[in-house]
Amino acid sequence: MFISVLDLFKIGIGPSSSHTMGPMVAAKDFRDRIQAYVANHTVPPFMQVRCTLRGSLAFTGKGHATDRAVTLGIHQYTPLALAKLDVNELFEKLWQQKTIQVNESAMIHFNPPEDIVFDRGEPLPEHPNGMIFQLLDGTGKTLLTETYFSIGGGFINTLSEIGQLVAPIKLEMTKSCGFPFDSANQMMKMSTDSGLSIAAMKHSNELERISERELNEGLDAIWDAMRTCLEKGLVAEGRLPGGLNIKRRAHSLYQQLQSNPQKANLNDWLCAYAMAVNEENAAGHMVVTAPTNGAAGVIPAVIYYAVKHEGTTPKQVRDFLLVAGAIGGLIKHNSSISGAEVGCQGEVGSASAMAAAGLCAIKGGTTEQIENAAEIALEHHLGMTCDPVGSLVQVPCIERNGFGAIKAYTAASLAIRGDGQHFMSLDNCIAAMKQTGLEMSVKYKETSLGGLAVSITEC
Repeated sequence: MFISVLDLFKIGIGPSSSHTMGPMVAAKDFRDRIQAYVANHTVPPFMQVRCTLRGSLAFTGKGHATDRAVTLGIHQYTPLALAKLDVNELFEKLWQQKTIQVNESAMIHFNPPEDIVFDRGEPLPEHPNGMIFQLLDGTGKTLLTETYFSIGGGFINTLSEIGQLVAPIKLEMTKSCGFPFDSANQMMKMSTDSGLSIAAMKHSNELERISERELNEGLDAIWDAMRTCLEKGLVAEGRLPGGLNIKRRAHSLYQQLQSNPQKANLNDWLCAYAMAVNEENAAGHMVVTAPTNGAAGVIPAVIYYAVKHEGTTPKQVRDFLLVAGAIGGLIKHNSSISGAEVGCQGEVGSASAMAAAGLCAIKGGTTEQIENAAEIALEHHLGMTCDPVGSLVQVPCIERNGFGAIKAYTAASLAIRGDGQHFMSLDNCIAAMKQTGLEMSVKYKETSLGGLAVSITEC
């Protein structure tokens, strides 16, 4: 199994990788298909684009800015291209447009308030995050259609692709890399047999596709984006958009810690750093999927603490990301990182496991200790629901990232003080997460139909 660390960590915008970035990528892909269709067919004078959102996208898409994402994607924007733009200003302009210009002669009608449909009926059977795009003529006849699924972390599959997959991920053949581990047990055996660390094996796999320079530049760009997002969140004030009137807290917390550092502890710093990232995500600003937007604060917080307070070097940051990417790939391959599929255990739980593994690695942990760290962190997120209040990635999501970072640090500390031998394997823990997610009620999988999302008392 191979998934590049540069694919797992994506630079984009908030508030959601599965509900914002994925739909934007899907809409951009459908726009490209329209371009090809118009270029190769005689088309009618009137054409219209329609996007029907199903499942979790329909229930929480408004709060997760899915309609904004589809609009931006249809107009050919990508998450990466928007990372440093004023998205709100651009979106307001596009939202008012009623057409898209495909070429000099083809104008297609697309009025987002009418042509983006939130269908709260039964979800599509293949995945809870479904989207059906259609190009219609004046009579309502379908000229072109494609069904997409946003499978977490900004990844998408078409209907034909998801039907061919055992796990919800686009993979390359195992023979395409030197260390094709499909499980944590295989990873540990390959490490023992080769004498290489997890970071070294992942590094070797990456270099079979890209150069050392491209890999290092990519890893540095990911960390630079994470750091930039975190530091912006530490100075930003005000209230978050969406209607809950949630006040940003990272700035105030950070100021308190700076003014009285002798009374600040590890938990305080990690919460400030993680919440800063997720407040930026909730505001729709630049963020890195790590492995998702909803869990984007855990890994940056742990790395930032290690750099600022423990002297971690740039080389160690790269190794951290490589190891975290290896663990994230295993979880995505054998279970899911999608909150709509398995609840928040698949988002913050996965991020915490990845962060614990990365931290353990740069602290000198053995392969067995690193696997143990990931297992400890993931184990203590099992069963965590995804029940965002108001369909927004704010409550409990922002604070939850702080706790995920704390658990990651604790897991790494416990593992590195042990000998790597432990009762429950990471593979078994990942399998338990998948089964728990399958048995979890749809109310607790990013639909805002249960849990905290319906526990608000109106005053």
